[in-house]
Amino acid sequence: MNVCMEKLRLFSGIQPSGNLHIGNYLGAIAQWLPLQDEYESIFCIVDQHAITVPQNPETLRQKTLEIAKFYLAAGIDPKKCTLFIQSQVPEHTELMWILNTIAKNGDLTKMTQFKGKASFDEDIFEAGMKEKAEESVKDILERGGVVLNTTIDGSKISELVDRIHKATLISALETYKKFIKEPFNSSTVGLFDYPVLMAADILLYDTAVVPVGEDQLQHIELARTLARRFNERFGETFRVPEGKITREGARIMALDDPMKKMSKSASSEYNFIALTDDADAVRRKIRKAVTDSGSEIVYRDDKPALRNLLNIYALFSGKTPQEVAASYAGKGYGDFKTDLAEVIIGFLVPFQERSARITDEETLAVLRGGAEKVRPLALAKMHLVRDRVGFIGRI
Repeated sequence: MNVCMEKLRLFSGIQPSGNLHIGNYLGAIAQWLPLQDEYESIFCIVDQHAITVPQNPETLRQKTLEIAKFYLAAGIDPKKCTLFIQSQVPEHTELMWILNTIAKNGDLTKMTQFKGKASFDEDIFEAGMKEKAEESVKDILERGGVVLNTTIDGSKISELVDRIHKATLISALETYKKFIKEPFNSSTVGLFDYPVLMAADILLYDTAVVPVGEDQLQHIELARTLARRFNERFGETFRVPEGKITREGARIMALDDPMKKMSKSASSEYNFIALTDDADAVRRKIRKAVTDSGSEIVYRDDKPALRNLLNIYALFSGKTPQEVAASYAGKGYGDFKTDLAEVIIGFLVPFQERSARITDEETLAVLRGGAEKVRPLALAKMHLVRDRVGFIGRI
């Protein structure tokens, strides 16, 4: 007898801010296309995440529709999956508040994306408070004639006071505060707290699988932590989700700095190739893309800039990076970059044409239908959550 197995539920989303680029497509949207058949897929435009940094209201509305059209033009099929706007389902923020009551400051201060957006120096903060911050302070103290043998953290400050000249200590602590306190004082609570909203997005729908890159794993781990913490305190309520790592090469790095991720909010246009870029812009950006020393086209870890460009070529062409590299044996960067630009243009032109044919009315109809589909799921989950925490039902 054939048994129809219920599909596991998958959730993912993208912010409607900045310039959506080929890294977003290759690292996220393109990865989702085959998942539509494998999972009960829910894709969300997370506009509430976008407002953690200043947004022009009209631009935000335009970007929200634009990104929905990009989903559809890329092949996200409303007949196979659900596409909706986060702010159309208020249960997301209600659950976020409840999860906030069990989230801890320590859960959030280690989030690398908060540190980046709040202008932390990531060379100083690699893993929490850390050795490089300590080394920076040590350097200042030693230049003042003091050799430091203890770790700098809150529990050791009193020990330092007894051993270090007051003026030198003040100088060191001022530098310490520059790295630790200023980002917290100048950034918004929403920016600090948005990983809890991300956890609410995931847990609200009993999500089993979340497709992510390695740089997003800590957000999935927070959702898992909060689910377990809530279940332990109030009884079994949330499914503990699993992260599904996107395939190797799908994390696209910046064209102007292969050690940083391609970013839609980058200040330089040469960081990324936008999904709206025309052919001339693509050719110009690829010509200016950073390359490594030497002229040989090889796929190696010690050539991060070339490795990134080969990954882009491979993902758009359907070949492996090694196959692409082998096809340029005896050729130089000029030939490779020329061809890479044309491969990207070969994708963007029909993609942009498909997107342009999708009307606002068609897009809104899809988004409206998606919201109507997920609202019953959200309401049912929040009814259980409210009961678990002791709220009186609707009166």
